[in-house]
Amino acid sequence: MNVLIQISYISRDNNVMRRGSFQLNGNSKEKVAFDWWKKIQREMPFGADMQQVIVDGEDITDLVKALDK
Repeated sequence: MNVLIQISYISRDNNVMRRGSFQLNGNSKEKVAFDWWKKIQREMPFGADMQQVIVDGEDITDLVKALDK
């Protein structure tokens, strides 16, 4: 099953939004979004602060942030 993930974040005082389609492969949508967020963070040399995570129209920002703890 595929889900559409949209992540909004701030990097160097710029608002950025990225989205993509991902397969769940037995994982929860929160886990897939969290893994993609970690990949985005590794790509940002100056860091990034997550603002919002939307999966198939549903805001799951708090669920993804909870996985980061």
